Amino acid sequence: MNRDPFDILIKPLLSEKITNLRDRSNCVAFKVSLDANRIEIRRAVESALKVKVESVNVMNVLGKRKRQGRFLGRRASWKKAIITLKEGEKLDLYESA
Repeated sequence: MNRDPFDILIKPLLSEKITNLRDRSNCVAFKVSLDANRIEIRRAVESALKVKVESVNVMNVLGKRKRQGRFLGRRASWKKAIITLKEGEKLDLYESA
């Protein structure tokens, strides 16, 4: 089943840790759909962003428990993908204008 790449890639992630990974290892990170697997994520990144992918690491992030007074709730769980780009590939997604 072919899905639109933008249904799989929800949004790029930007944090200090991911910025260090990008500088050292040529990696980028995305919040991805919960039902996407490594192969779908690889194809989505290669088709939507026109770069070659070396590897895809995927992790499930558990939602945090939050309180509102005496009521306890939980934020939604989500999936994170860290994509290593091939040597010589560059993604200008995070560069400022």
